[in-house]
Amino acid sequence: MQSNQANAAAVRAFRVLEVVSSRVDGCTLAEIVETIELPKQTVHRLVGQLQQAGLLVREPVRRRLQLGARIERMAIDALMNGPVRRERKAVLQRLVDAIGETCNLTTLAGTDVVYLERVETSWPLRMTLAPGSRVPAHATSSGKLLLSLLPKAQRERLVAQLPLRAHTSTTIVDRETLERELAATRRRRIGINRGEHLRGLIAIAVPVMLDRQRACAAVAVQAPEARMTLDELLAHAPRLREAAEAIRATLA
Repeated sequence: MQSNQANAAAVRAFRVLEVVSSRVDGCTLAEIVETIELPKQTVHRLVGQLQQAGLLVREPVRRRLQLGARIERMAIDALMNGPVRRERKAVLQRLVDAIGETCNLTTLAGTDVVYLERVETSWPLRMTLAPGSRVPAHATSSGKLLLSLLPKAQRERLVAQLPLRAHTSTTIVDRETLERELAATRRRRIGINRGEHLRGLIAIAVPVMLDRQRACAAVAVQAPEARMTLDELLAHAPRLREAAEAIRATLA
């Protein structure tokens, strides 16, 4: 009997996390109660336990509930080590074979971009990064793309938190300039890195869409300017979109 009660409590807690994770802008206690149809007192107790465990956090101003850092880390680990990782890596490998340059799959993690998967080119001149590596969102094609596709309120809050450090002479370090860049990125749905993180290394990225409104990740290709121009990279955008759709299917 005790085991059944513990199992039921675990399932209810997981349902609370599911509701919060499904909302781009977090949610209130009342919204959770309405969605999972449990008594308010029960939901309040579950939320308190999840907050104590670091699985949920409450925004200090708006008091909306958001997923905690532990859940974010677990989600990234699940994507990197889940059962379909081999399929996603195969998609990227085909992309590298077709383009001849390093390709990767990334997602947003706070103000950074984290590499979920990466397949390196065989060229000796390349930058090697392992899955789990982080790079600044404001100075990368994937980061700018995923920021641009966030809902307006969430994007503005995140941009306000970005540490706009200069990594090269082309890094965007002004928030107004970054907002204009994000608007242009949103229109073309392609992120562009003009040597903003590492001098001489350019990149483009396209989104992996969960649905028509939500991007969950980005597929990117990067190359040294000594080997490929930005226009040449952009010509491969259709290949990247095909790869992004194949990866979306693995997530479904």
